[in-house]
Amino acid sequence: MADKTIYVLDAFALMAYLSGEPSAERVRSILSEGEEEKCHIYISIINLGEVLYNMERNYGLSKAYESLTIIQSLPIEVLPADNQTVLAAAHIKANHPISYADAFVVVAAQKLNGIIMTGDPEFQDITELARIEWLKRRG
Repeated sequence: MADKTIYVLDAFALMAYLSGEPSAERVRSILSEGEEEKCHIYISIINLGEVLYNMERNYGLSKAYESLTIIQSLPIEVLPADNQTVLAAAHIKANHPISYADAFVVVAAQKLNGIIMTGDPEFQDITELARIEWLKRRG
């Protein structure tokens, strides 16, 4: 039996899903596969925090709490930011022009041999470090 595909969500992917962006349908498809145990889906706690602060900043605290409740019901495993992960993310950030939070996505994808799901153009500069599935951007 073949190994299941592993997806690592960037904040972009989860925000797109929660906000009904153009790529929400693709994210919804992956989440359905996760529900059916056809794939594994992960997000770093750092990127989950990124989603929540964006939801609060853009829509208010109650929307952030509502979003967290939705996320907790999804087939997504939240990865901790242990010492090894923090140091690996710092190394990636020091050597690549991406945000510190995005470096955690890269570390998770490398550790798990997963595919990053994002539409964030910052990831253009790290395609040699991890596989990426590009999601549609608004506009």
